[in-house]
Amino acid sequence: MKKPIIDVTDLYHPHQDVGDNFDLVAAYALPEIDLRAVILDCTEPFRHPRCEFGGFVDTAGPRDPGFIPVTQLNYIFNRNVPAAVSPFHPMKSPDDKLLDAPGFQQTGIELILQTLREAREPVSILVFCSCRAVAAAFNREPKLFRDKVERLHLCIGTCSPDIFSVDYGVDYTLNKRIPLIPGTKGYMEWNVELDPHAFVRLLRSELPIALYPDAAEGGGFALDRHNTFYRLPNLEFIRNMHPQLRSYLAYAFNRTCRNDFLCAMDEPPAAEFLNKLAERQHNVWETAIWIGISGRKLVNHTNGQYRIVPPAEVRVDDTVLPNEMRPCTIKATDDGRFDFKFTDKPTNFAIYDRVDPQENQIALREALPALYQSFLGA
Repeated sequence: MKKPIIDVTDLYHPHQDVGDNFDLVAAYALPEIDLRAVILDCTEPFRHPRCEFGGFVDTAGPRDPGFIPVTQLNYIFNRNVPAAVSPFHPMKSPDDKLLDAPGFQQTGIELILQTLREAREPVSILVFCSCRAVAAAFNREPKLFRDKVERLHLCIGTCSPDIFSVDYGVDYTLNKRIPLIPGTKGYMEWNVELDPHAFVRLLRSELPIALYPDAAEGGGFALDRHNTFYRLPNLEFIRNMHPQLRSYLAYAFNRTCRNDFLCAMDEPPAAEFLNKLAERQHNVWETAIWIGISGRKLVNHTNGQYRIVPPAEVRVDDTVLPNEMRPCTIKATDDGRFDFKFTDKPTNFAIYDRVDPQENQIALREALPALYQSFLGA
């Protein structure tokens, strides 16, 4: 059976992080997934030509919620997945229902609640951004969430285990070992900083939560066994993707703005731009969730190939690489930082564990391109 999901993403147009455009393809293309709704998380400062946020200066605006890329994927996959936007401003407290937001900015919260009400089976909610819309929806109808949400999958936060769980984080991009200091919570991850109250609200909600931290103590681009980041050295594989998906990604990466944005999906990208795109590095944080929610396995075949495959296609001589969710307890501070401890007792929390982050990155550098090249029978 397909897994019903709501995808919550800070997808903008033109992009702020083109990884959001890249990631949403999996929600449409994986046959195990039944994408019920897309919620576009938007934070007001980033809509404008110049933005300063948390010490970050963004001069790549203006931009707005990514209705255009969602419509493009609906066109390519012949779907009609509804999309709506979240409130543009953060919650004022963990209990805030954001009822004072303008009507248009209420539509994302309302779409979450509508999707849950109409579902005959529990729905998984995947969050790749701030937790604002989900937290406000929970504050409005907590019983509906307890009845209809199978689990929240949060790609957010910094993994800060206690000293008995992990001795060191490793930033393989700098080839540097980074000691963890007992009792510190360290790096403030981007998605948490967008709306700390929203993240804290969900961590204290007692809902079932699978936590996939983006960052490690070394920062947002460090590798640790409990965070999800890895880096693709290039995007050469896009050349061999389905033509419309290739055009979709070229449109996104090039920050294209055309009135005929659907016609653009039927036109091949310019050869010169495609050559530049193929050489580009790409940072990825989301793959672990798609492997987990789809039930797929990351395997190493006996011929040395790494692939992401359905369970029925795992061979007896394959090596299955870890992509585990380990039960834990979470203690969150009011600013959104948290510590975790593993436990053998029943708990509503589980945290991601890939065991060997370096091998995980090596595997995904081959397996993810192969997966994307398989979409739409390319």
